[in-house]
Amino acid sequence: MELNVLETETEPKQRVKRKKSKIKKITKTDYVLAAFMLIVLVVTLYPFLNVLAISLNDATDTARGGLHIFPRIFTLANYQEVFASNGNLILAFQNSVLRTIIGTVLSTFSCAVLAYVISRKQFVFRKAVTIMLTLTMYISGGLIPSFLVIRELGLINNFAVYIIPSLLSAFNVIIIRSFIDDLPDALEESAKIDGASDFTIFLKIIMPLCMPVLATVALFVAVGQWNSWFDTYLYARSNSDLTTLQYELMKIMDNASSMTSNDVNGINSQQMLSRKTTPESIKMAVTVIATVPILLVYPFLQKYFVSGLTLGAVKS
Repeated sequence: MELNVLETETEPKQRVKRKKSKIKKITKTDYVLAAFMLIVLVVTLYPFLNVLAISLNDATDTARGGLHIFPRIFTLANYQEVFASNGNLILAFQNSVLRTIIGTVLSTFSCAVLAYVISRKQFVFRKAVTIMLTLTMYISGGLIPSFLVIRELGLINNFAVYIIPSLLSAFNVIIIRSFIDDLPDALEESAKIDGASDFTIFLKIIMPLCMPVLATVALFVAVGQWNSWFDTYLYARSNSDLTTLQYELMKIMDNASSMTSNDVNGINSQQMLSRKTTPESIKMAVTVIATVPILLVYPFLQKYFVSGLTLGAVKS
């Protein structure tokens, strides 16, 4: 009995010692790495926080300088000026969101389909298609031929002009194809033995396994769609119903930049002072408005970036 009591008393102590031994001691190297990562974090976040602080600070106070990451005199006048100077921002925001969602889904799916096709070894023209795709990354028809093609397709002042020209991207197709090439061939072979068609294999096997790369490509496409304004300027500026947020914000920034000139004996400067805004504060507010929505989407896609190469696949 005494031996049993001694054993029960020593067991918890041994467990505590084992737990302590498993805890890694903090070394000087850990402190150096932590300090380095802190510096990287500050360098990364400071520019955005500075822009946010200027956009939320009183414009006349900002002109004094010395503003870092916190506004000295908080105000929403800069944002009020942006929205008051343009009445189409709500419609433009809706169009931008719509083109981003539709364009991202269709473009990612189209690139994935083509990538799957040219990744099949039994496809006779896989090399020829790959060469043609690669050539488009180095050779472009130019702005005028592109405009003529868009016009002949009847896409001028048409919402489809935001979607159809960007359905395929050679760079995105090659990225997805490289990912598919690394998937085990046994997955497709076992599915064909069970009677699955190529389209079924693509939708139910390849697509789920390609979620990491598809999420990455989708983010690339979404950022491009959201930031695009030049296509609106070329193909849809005469139709106010098709305006986009970036195009309207670009016009606001141009107007703000024009106010910095010393024309008309400084009347523009007096007008800006009366409205308690400056071109610099307007630009910062526009930058925040254009950036924040895409930043809110990124965390939802980030989890796919660290997923395994063959998540859910057969392991040998």
